This record gives sequence, C-alpha cells and structure tokens, in this order.
Amino acid sequence: MNVQYRAPVAIALMIVAAVTLGIAAQTSPAAARDSFDERYRRGQQANADIKTLTAEFTEVTTSSLLTRPLVSRGTIAVQRPSRVILRYTDPERRIVLIDGNRMTMTWPSRNLRQVSDIRRTQERVQRYFVNGSAAELRREFDVELAATSERPGTDEVTLRPRRRQIAETLSRLDLWVDPSTSLLTAMRMAFVNGDTKTMTLANVATNPVLEPGAFSVGD
Repeated sequence: MNVQYRAPVAIALMIVAAVTLGIAAQTSPAAARDSFDERYRRGQQANADIKTLTAEFTEVTTSSLLTRPLVSRGTIAVQRPSRVILRYTDPERRIVLIDGNRMTMTWPSRNLRQVSDIRRTQERVQRYFVNGSAAELRREFDVELAATSERPGTDEVTLRPRRRQIAETLSRLDLWVDPSTSLLTAMRMAFVNGDTKTMTLANVATNPVLEPGAFSVGD
C-alpha cells in the first residue's frame, strides 16, 4: 500500500489519542507486567472523563519510495466516542474524517474524495485499546516497556502484534505517554516492509468546546 494511504490506519488509532498507557519502567518482568496492568486500569478511568480533544500534530513518513522523509503538519480534533478529523495544512491541504465506521478523505490538489468502510479497523481499536483490559491487550500484543525512553520526559511502550492478520502488515507500534497526564504524546507505526509513520502531538487540550462545523469536510 502506498505510504500516503497508510495515514487512515494511524488516524484510526488516534481515536484513542488520550489513550492512557502511562507506564513506569521496571527492571523485573513481573513488576513491569503489574505496573502495566495498574497504569492501564487507572489510565482507562482517567480516559473515560475525556469527551473532546484537540491538538497540533507533526507526521513523519519514511519509505524506500521516498528520497527523504515526508513531513506533514496539521491539527486534530476528537469527539468521543468515534469522531476524529485531521486537517493537514502543510505541505498540502487535505482532510481525513473518521465518523463511526466511515472514513472520508479529501485531497483538493489531487481532486480526490474517497469514502471507505473502516468497520474492522474500528472494531480492533475499540477492542484492544478502549473497551479491553491490559490482559486482553497482552494476549494480542507482546508488550515491551523501555527502561529509557527515546523521548525524554515520557514513558515508552512497544506493542508487537501476535495475530498474523495484523503482523502481516504492522511489525510494531511504539507509544510515548506523558506520565503526568497519561496522554499520548507520540506514536510510531513500523510496517513489515520497512516503512514508518510517526505522529507527534503538541498543544494538547482536553475537553475543549469544539467549534460548529469542526467535523465538516466541505462539499
């Protein structure tokens, strides 16, 4: 799949942009597992209080098809339970909207408007990250806690899919979480063909009042 069209997968995961996996690194595997379970439980409780979220994002895509990393910027808005919109502003204007099980992507410079059914992806996100438990997540992914985070001031966790259906495309998912807020600050998807997509959030606001038309993609 072309790297430009992998964005919807990352966006679906960003439905849980406030995902609470604030994990304290531990030296003992058992302690790490216990820490993960407890932090996940507390995080889910805090996460339930978040109804809306806005942030600025930077997306970096690497691929053998690109001579250099592609850097895109824009804004994101989230409305629980399942509305997410990314408005890319640089280097090209485009919009990706997820509303329930439907994803709409508009790309004016390419005269593109595409509507897709993402029911299966949504079900996985809800199952693994929103409605599930830490134990259920570990059944589907090998969870690794980093002793030292690649991003200072954050907790880092890596999820490696066990299910072949996912592992055939995605080799690992790295998450970085602000331990003081339990909010996701960055995520990196590494694909089996060597491509990567990293999304970093800034100026995150929880429960802001969203403007009318926040989830409009225009005509």
